[in-house]
Amino acid sequence: MAHTTTPAASDQRPPAVLGQVQFWFACFFAVGWTGIVCAGLGVQFVSWDYPCPLCMIQRMFMLLGALGACCVVRRGMTGTITGRDYMLGWGLALVAMIGGSFTAWRQTMLHILPGDKGYGAPVLGLHMYVWAWILFQASVVAVGIVMALAHVTADRTIAPAPQRAIARVVLAFVGLIIAVNLVAVFLEEGFHWFLPDDPTRYQFFYDIGVL
Repeated sequence: MAHTTTPAASDQRPPAVLGQVQFWFACFFAVGWTGIVCAGLGVQFVSWDYPCPLCMIQRMFMLLGALGACCVVRRGMTGTITGRDYMLGWGLALVAMIGGSFTAWRQTMLHILPGDKGYGAPVLGLHMYVWAWILFQASVVAVGIVMALAHVTADRTIAPAPQRAIARVVLAFVGLIIAVNLVAVFLEEGFHWFLPDDPTRYQFFYDIGVL
């Protein structure tokens, strides 16, 4: 009698190293971009360096990319990540990286002329929007690579126990920083539809008469 593999047996494929690597890369990707937003918030509140509308849009694309990676992290907590999960999560991240790259490039071009001091203080010789453009471009390449490997890592068992706690911390961290960023935008914009091109104050406190 010919040996046949039952569907249940075919679903229980052994853990794959690349599957583990891709899961942890998703955690790193989400925490990394969220950490960059944290750095921007630190500069904003510690140095009183008010972000402009293009800065805010870049932050939103960063957090959208982190949310894309969080889709992969969340599915990894179940023990198996399907190809559809990878395409959803990394596809969302890719759209975010392309949108953020264009926004950062746009802001860079506004200050490209000789003699223009740029917007905000430079970090290690480059302004934050230039660093953002570089990181967005690098992330496009990285996401492209992991998407190309998705057919190899999909539907492979990932032992959930060791990483569930870390995955929860990652998801909570991203959610917390999204909430903080929304509050920061509201404080700077106040009860207005548009944020000034060159903000100089937290408009919310002026709107309610505190300042």
